[in-house]
Amino acid sequence: MLNNIGLPGLLLIAVVVLVLFGRGKISSLMGEVGKGITSFKRGVSEGKEELEKSAAEEAVDVTPTAEKDKA
Repeated sequence: MLNNIGLPGLLLIAVVVLVLFGRGKISSLMGEVGKGITSFKRGVSEGKEELEKSAAEEAVDVTPTAEKDKA
């Protein structure tokens, strides 16, 4: 169903939305969408850093030491 929209259909939808909501409302909405995307990216990077940090803390040093070699 949505495969047949094409460029003219998308332009018509954009014009209708612009007429219904107005330029100011759409620009503020897009600003909020941008803030949401930025916040999502920040959260993903912080989560990734947290996972890497916890993995580094759990990593165990398995190199042999001089004390183990003598025993």
